[in-house]
Amino acid sequence: MSPEILTLCVVGVVAILFVTELVPLAVTAMSGAIAIGLLGILPANQVFSGLSDSTVVLFAGMFVIGSAMFHTGLAQKAGTAVVKKVGTGENALMVGTMIMAAVLSSVSSNTGTTAALMPVVIGICASAKISASRQLMPLALAAGAGGIITLIGTPPNIIAAGALSAAGLPTFSFLEFAWIGVPITIATILYMMFIGKYLLPKAQVTDVKIDAEAAAEAKASSDDSGKQMITAVVLIGVVLVMGFEPEIKKFIPITLAMAAVIGAIVLILTKCLTEKQAYQGIDWVTIFLFAGMMPIAAAMDRSGAGKMIADMVVGMLGGDPSPLFVTAVLFILSCTLTQFMSNTACTALLAPIGISIAQSLGADPKAVLMAIAVAASCAFATPVGTPPNTLVLGPGGYRFMDYVKVGTPLIVICFVVSLIVIPLAWPFFPN
Repeated sequence: MSPEILTLCVVGVVAILFVTELVPLAVTAMSGAIAIGLLGILPANQVFSGLSDSTVVLFAGMFVIGSAMFHTGLAQKAGTAVVKKVGTGENALMVGTMIMAAVLSSVSSNTGTTAALMPVVIGICASAKISASRQLMPLALAAGAGGIITLIGTPPNIIAAGALSAAGLPTFSFLEFAWIGVPITIATILYMMFIGKYLLPKAQVTDVKIDAEAAAEAKASSDDSGKQMITAVVLIGVVLVMGFEPEIKKFIPITLAMAAVIGAIVLILTKCLTEKQAYQGIDWVTIFLFAGMMPIAAAMDRSGAGKMIADMVVGMLGGDPSPLFVTAVLFILSCTLTQFMSNTACTALLAPIGISIAQSLGADPKAVLMAIAVAASCAFATPVGTPPNTLVLGPGGYRFMDYVKVGTPLIVICFVVSLIVIPLAWPFFPN
């Protein structure tokens, strides 16, 4: 059997396991990488090369910094301050909650952001006699949209950047995602304010359960202003270094990964969080999934399997399709898959294919990869599409169809915004 067919067989099995989750996602990815090595598609010494990739180190460092925000109570304190400032009116509370969720999730876990702000929002809703079901879904949707704004805001962004790097192509900078992330976030807030809120259930939630351990920890750390200040300074410092990396590199040879790890080390040394808490704050599923998919992506490129799929897709689309049309098709495919499977797995699966298709058209792959990553983050239409959606399911008293009703129009809006903004920010033929 040719290397192309062997690679496609491995990718096919990986795709099925990603969708069904019969096996943990990280196990599936690492097993796929091992299979690529055992079949001789890649040299054995490259099977675990993903674990040494600087992107993995970057993500681990930012997970620790994000974790410190919640352990010190900084995220909860910021959320409470903003929500209290905007008042307890339903519209004002919704806007304040969504803005805070988007900002926090742009530099930390959107799951952690939702978990931190949820008790705050529920408490204010209870005191203001507002149904929590009117506020919790907007919180989750804003956290999902805000994650698109930076490189480290959500796993699909990192996966897309890593796929370009693995293919030896120019990759995305830290703040480059803001070109599409900010418009998507603004569109999400405006949609919820003028359309989405009318689709939310009106039932009053009476039986609300909060994670007792998380609430106790937030309360215990709420008065530790010293650690909160250190965490805020470290976070701002790391984000500034990442945002202005090219200019800073002229004076200091620092990388994104180095900045993230330095920040994480400072937080541990200043006891803003313990070593154990730092390890627990790292999303190891994302780390190993990313590390496992990098060799598979490399195999797709080197074996010719990616080109084979690309040629087939291009042929099905008419032989010489418009890059914009291809981007639209891949957006729809990615967005459909992400409603039912991990957005990380979805991006990891489609990114190498997207690169090959773009190259077969002679187009810059950045626009296609951006569309795939953004679509993978638009997991708004089901309660299982993304962890923030699942977190608010019980406390908000939502049903499956509530997500479909509110999330589907938002996906259509994000699709339109993406097809307008992405080609402008990342031209298909820049030269």
